[in-house]
Amino acid sequence: VECSSADEALAAAGAGADIILLDNLAPQELHAAAAHIKAAHPGVTVEASGGIVLGTLPQFLGPHIDVVSMGCLTHSAPALDFALRV
Repeated sequence: VECSSADEALAAAGAGADIILLDNLAPQELHAAAAHIKAAHPGVTVEASGGIVLGTLPQFLGPHIDVVSMGCLTHSAPALDFALRV
């Protein structure tokens, strides 16, 4: 479940979500929210996402973050034009 606040994330985990995506949170807010989620629901997977680039990645890593999504890996990927004839 994609959540934009700690309150939304706790409600989603309480409702049975097994993966919580914390989207567009500042690193400090992200880590606080992740810690609350893991304290209340230890089995929930917590994913960080939104605005994370290689230069800021270390700020988003922490003991309560299980997965990090980085759209920058695909946003600028060049397209490949090819055809396959059988």
